[in-house]
Order: sequence, then structure tokens, then C-alpha cells
Amino acid sequence: MTRLKSHAQLLLALAVVLLLPLCMQSGSLASEVLIYALAVLGCNLLLGFTGLLSFGQGIFFGLGSYAVGLLLTRTGIPLPLALLAAMGVGALAATLVGWFAIRQRGTYFVMLTLAFAQMFYFLAYSLPDLTGGDNGLLDVPRPPLSVAGMELLPLDTPWRFYAFVAACFLGIFWLLLRVTNSVFGRTLLAIRDNEARATAVGYNVRMFKLAAFAISGAVTALAGAFLAMMTGIAPLSSIEYHSSEMILVMTVIGGTGNLFASVLGAAFYVLFADWLSTLWPRWLMLLGFLLIAVSLFMQKGLWGLGERIWLALRRRSEGGAESPAKEKSA
Repeated sequence: MTRLKSHAQLLLALAVVLLLPLCMQSGSLASEVLIYALAVLGCNLLLGFTGLLSFGQGIFFGLGSYAVGLLLTRTGIPLPLALLAAMGVGALAATLVGWFAIRQRGTYFVMLTLAFAQMFYFLAYSLPDLTGGDNGLLDVPRPPLSVAGMELLPLDTPWRFYAFVAACFLGIFWLLLRVTNSVFGRTLLAIRDNEARATAVGYNVRMFKLAAFAISGAVTALAGAFLAMMTGIAPLSSIEYHSSEMILVMTVIGGTGNLFASVLGAAFYVLFADWLSTLWPRWLMLLGFLLIAVSLFMQKGLWGLGERIWLALRRRSEGGAESPAKEKSA
């Protein structure tokens, strides 16, 4: 049953990847949907599967942007190595933040991650030679995908870049499905549901949380690297705590504890924001009303709403199929 659900989620993710080019005219906007979906996947691993409400996701997102920007502008290493290095930087930063943060619980854990977000923001602001300071790191290139000097795919157009991002997104999505359905993922769920009992059984809860932080940091950093390549800039805003808030909002809107819900949340937020921003400059107020509605009536997010609608339709169809049978028996 679990494997069937995993295959269904993977097929749904593949359907989104294939439908975005058919439904949208902007390749950059389609890429942005998948980029933020990657960031939300990393956040969902912490919040939905481990029960950790982290306001430090912007740290890893911003570090991924800066890492790939610095490597591509100053070293000229191949793109795959630059992206892997950015993921490594994100994983190391997440391990550092997590090592301190997981020693606390509840409000104190949240405050620690928020404090780290502010610290990394001011650190980036204070190092203009590396990060560009308030102006950001400019002129981030988008080199072609090449292996051993052989060019495999030029990324000079928005839709070619989208194809590359989509392939990486599907690969990461599949890997996270394997992680969450493994013994490791089931242990994370046990820690989320009852940490004291998981500790009593003999699990090293801190190590599991730290591993979840590292994976989340690597995936989020990859998303930040893709965004820097797409826009050509690694802005200071990518590492501030507002980025963490935005990623958390997407996670809550989509629903926690389900990987495809991350895609729903990111797509809804990015497309809704793009549409509303053309209608009203104060669109964030409408987003606030939406979050209130989600908190009150859709606590499982868009995925939970879809599940309720699906169950209601199944019950109605089953009820309609049973009534003729009852009439015949009568």
C-alpha cells in the first residue's frame, strides 16, 4: 500500500512537470514553481515528518544561492560540481544549526532557528566582498550542462533551463520518497508522534533529527542555487528570515506529512502571488486571509482538502451503486 502511494505521488509529480509547459507561457515562472517546490520538500521533511518547526530554511536557501554564484563566477568549475558543492554547503550549515537547535524543544527550538537566521543574514550583509552585501551577488552565469568537457544541454533559454530543473526535481522527489518510506523515514514519524517513546525504545533521537536537518539543508540549498542561476543574482533577501517564512507558508498551504502536498503548496503560492500582484499591490493582505482560512478550515492544507473531496465522491458513488442492489433484493 505504501509503495502504491509512493508511485502515485511520483506520477502526480511527473504530471505537474509535464503540464506546466502546456499551461504556462513563461518558462521562468514554471521553473520558479519547481524551485520553490524543492525548498518546500526540504521544509516538509522537517515539519511534516519530524515535527520540527524551523525558521532557518532561509539560511540554507541563501547559502545555496551564494555558493553556486561564487563557484560559477570565480572558479569556473563544471555546473554539476557547483550544484553538488552548494548542496554540501547547505547540508553542513544545516548540521551546524541543527546541532544547537535540537537541544531545545517547542518555542525555544523555534527561537533558536530564528536567531540563526538573523545571524546568517547579518553575516552575509557584513561581507560585501563575498556576498555583494545589500546589492547581492550579481552576474551569476548559467553555463551549459557538461560532463568531462562534453556539452549535454545548453541552458540559454528559459524552457531549456526548466527541463534541467524538472529533471533534477523529479530525481530529488524520488529520492525523498525512498527516504520517507524507509526505516529512517518511519523512525522520523515515530519521533514526531511520540519522541519520549522513541527514545525509550532505544533510538538516538538527536542523530535522527540531525540527519533530517542535513538532508533538508541540502535540498533547500539546491533550490536556492537554481533560483540564483535563473535570475542571475544571489540577493541578500534570499537568506533573510522572510524567505524562511515564505517557505513555511507554502508548506502549510500544501499540507504537511505528504511530499506531493509540497508541490501543491509551492505551485499555489507562486502562481497565486504572480496573479494577485498584477491586480493589487497589497496582495499580501489577501494571502494573510488565506492563511487564516487554512488554519481554521483546512488544517491539512490543499492535500487534505483534496482527500476529503475524493472520499466524499467515493462515498457518494458507492452509495449510488448500493441503492440499485437494494432495490433488486427487495
